[in-house]
Amino acid sequence: MFSSERRPVWSVSELTRAIKGQLEDTFPSLSVEGEISNCRPSAAGHIYFTLKDSTAMISAALFRGKASRVEEKPQDGMHVVVTGKIDVYAPRGSYQIIVDNVKPAGKGALLEALEKRKRALGAEGLFDQEKKQPLPPYPRRVAVITSPTGAAVRDILQVLARRSAAPRVTLLPTIVQGSEAPEKIAAQIRRAAAYNLGDVVIIARGGGSLEDLMAFNEEVVVRAVAACPLPVISGVGHEIDISLADLASDVRAATPSAAAELVSDRSEDLLLRARGFRREAAGLISARLDTAGHRLDKAGIRELSHLAAGRLEEAMRGSDEARRELERAAAERLQPLRRRLELAGRSLNDASPKAVMARGYARVSLINDPRGRSISDSQHLKENDEIKVEFARGTADARISKLHNDSKKEG
Repeated sequence: MFSSERRPVWSVSELTRAIKGQLEDTFPSLSVEGEISNCRPSAAGHIYFTLKDSTAMISAALFRGKASRVEEKPQDGMHVVVTGKIDVYAPRGSYQIIVDNVKPAGKGALLEALEKRKRALGAEGLFDQEKKQPLPPYPRRVAVITSPTGAAVRDILQVLARRSAAPRVTLLPTIVQGSEAPEKIAAQIRRAAAYNLGDVVIIARGGGSLEDLMAFNEEVVVRAVAACPLPVISGVGHEIDISLADLASDVRAATPSAAAELVSDRSEDLLLRARGFRREAAGLISARLDTAGHRLDKAGIRELSHLAAGRLEEAMRGSDEARRELERAAAERLQPLRRRLELAGRSLNDASPKAVMARGYARVSLINDPRGRSISDSQHLKENDEIKVEFARGTADARISKLHNDSKKEG
């Protein structure tokens, strides 16, 4: 007996479209672990490769716009986790992963990749000791490259504020974590050099995991540090954290605070040396006058001895007056610096996300966005999207019922 029910007959295009819609809707974003093989960079800047395990393989495409920002450049034999989405190419009936990011799989693989990069950059001479620049003896200006809202900048400013001869600080703000951080850090290093924004440059961030500090291990940052014509102090993480940027810098400090100490100690030393010179000069004058006094005593010329003693007292008074003048000048120079540091601290606090939200603003993000990115335009939302609203105190979850897109343009 034959069934009277007829099965539908699909065209190739219909079937491919159905498969494409099903796959792309089911896997809008995914992460896949495997080994890279058949890696093929194109002349246009795209990178094509195969991701495989012991029993299967899938094609992957990393387009030029993402290729410059991924955490790890794909190479044959690397064991990685790629993040992206499924794409079906209808004309061939094939599917592939459109890659957003590539990173080593597991901490061991990450350390292995870092060691390989360290060897390659070291072979180019980027870490050579003979290429290190000395720090200026008395830096009057320092460019600080770090997050404007992190603990590192607060530590640096607090250390400098305690000194009586603090240098002038120029803050070059940047993000210090994430896929976009390496290029932004490198750009600020190049900016500091191009505009001569300091006698010395400090790059800094607080402590974190190996993954958190990866921006300072990226090749673009290491090369920017090594090529900087200004002396660079790196203060990244804690004492046990050593990044490739540390190896390329002219001086490595264990922490951001220690980096600030290196700069401020040299400025403080200027005042101490001036005081030392005063004491040394007074001692030499006293010794010479004592010697002259003994000679005069032997010659019986007491009047000249008294005259010499008077000149000694006069010289000591002049020396004391010079010391007071030096300390007064240092205090006058320090006062506007302290005011600028206080204003900078208040500006940083006023610009912090919590302070902005305390003035009635809120931060909106999609609940299903694994990266938690902020939404600043209603055109990035659609009805029934679930969103998270973060206030200065507390959060709320909501669902979009209706959108009101403002199409007016600023004139």
